[in-house]
Amino acid sequence: MARRGLVIIGSGFAGIGMAIRLKQAGFHDFVILEKAAELGGTWRDNAYPGCACDVPSHLYSYSFALNPGWSRMFAPQQEIQNYLRTCADTYGITPHIRYGKQVTALEYDDGGRDWSITTGDGERLRANAVVSAIGALHIPSFPEISGRELFRGPAFHSAQWDHSADLTGKRVAVIGTGASAVQFVPQIAPVASRLTVFQRTAPWLHPKPDLALPPRTRRLLRLPGLARAMRYGLYWALESRALGFAVDPRLMKAHEKLALKHLEEQVPDPELRRRLTPDYLIGCKRILISSDYYPALARENVSLVTDAITEIRPRSIVDAAGVEHEVDVIVYGTGFRVTDALTGRRIVGRDGLKIQDAWQDGVEAYYGITTSGFPNLFFLLGPNTGLGHTSVVFMIESQVHYVMECLRLLSRTRARAVDVRPDAQRAFNRRLRARLDPLVWNAGGCRSWYLDEHGVNRTIWPGFTFEYWARTRKVKPGAFELIY
Repeated sequence: MARRGLVIIGSGFAGIGMAIRLKQAGFHDFVILEKAAELGGTWRDNAYPGCACDVPSHLYSYSFALNPGWSRMFAPQQEIQNYLRTCADTYGITPHIRYGKQVTALEYDDGGRDWSITTGDGERLRANAVVSAIGALHIPSFPEISGRELFRGPAFHSAQWDHSADLTGKRVAVIGTGASAVQFVPQIAPVASRLTVFQRTAPWLHPKPDLALPPRTRRLLRLPGLARAMRYGLYWALESRALGFAVDPRLMKAHEKLALKHLEEQVPDPELRRRLTPDYLIGCKRILISSDYYPALARENVSLVTDAITEIRPRSIVDAAGVEHEVDVIVYGTGFRVTDALTGRRIVGRDGLKIQDAWQDGVEAYYGITTSGFPNLFFLLGPNTGLGHTSVVFMIESQVHYVMECLRLLSRTRARAVDVRPDAQRAFNRRLRARLDPLVWNAGGCRSWYLDEHGVNRTIWPGFTFEYWARTRKVKPGAFELIY
């Protein structure tokens, strides 16, 4: 059985970022296990037409690897994946990645004080520590609709786009109107003969201030300090948006006005505008950005259906009004399984504790990074570390720093493992809930993927990102049990 000092699961922004920091600290005894045939995580899987970042690219990147060469303010998917490839090569991470390695089980050995990692091909590794960098947006969520499996034409999720399916001249149905749909609907509307968009909940939309960055601008950004200054400006501009999220939902009024003005300017038809006007407080669900989604819905060959889907038949979709819509292709833009992304996995901690039992009352962790009963198991982008207002890469870097501090604590004390104390985890989550429950995600009058089946927000960090950064600078030894 192969032995490693540390195993990282996943090679997206989190996994590559963790690996780079390990290398920079002089730690080379690690391996990255990647289930797919190439790196990139979210930016590998989501290759649908129009896929791009919805955070300015100069901020949606590592702070230590600025890229003055982005072609646009909001870079397309392929460019972001290429950026990750470049980072992996530049920092010597590529040789550490092992592709086609789906992790099927993690089991802690109480006697050996280490982890056993099993992959889908039957290989087993042992490691002192494990970093789960699988992210949240990687398990497609399909709606439970009667007859879904009976449909005879191409049917696929946006994160598993079937590029062999030619949509030209076809009658296409899009189910879902979330962040992915607002990007791919404008791309397929001009080629489909008929596009029917099924909307359960209208999203709030802001205009997308996207623009191509000409070569001259990119050359300017290579001047010392300029790209860094731009990044700081973007960071504080976006951080100011958190006031309505983190302080008081009433502060969301300015965002709502901007969205309503955008809707009015882009949708002249009052009936279509009415159906596209959300009935919940802005920010309760993710605020989307697009300047071409509304015009796509206003096209003559596009129709918006707001009645629920009751049935899918071999060649059609039936809505709650009894209307049967004949379609050739179905595209699901129905998001991801986020709050239960980890609960379906075989993870066994101390004394045989299963992750499902540890989380029977809901997914929770200490700063989203460690869970009591699972020593030396670290989550990146774990529970309650997602964001609604700025770049999640900033959160990833804060978490990577915290994991490095935990590893340094082990090195200083010569302990074999750290395990967060149950009382520290409970106290943290009590404070977290007290902050989250009155805020817009729970009080805004909507149902979103931020909430679990009990209506508890297990996804979002309730404050400013600089707050999280400050709290994860240092490890409080008293919050952890050291295992020797």
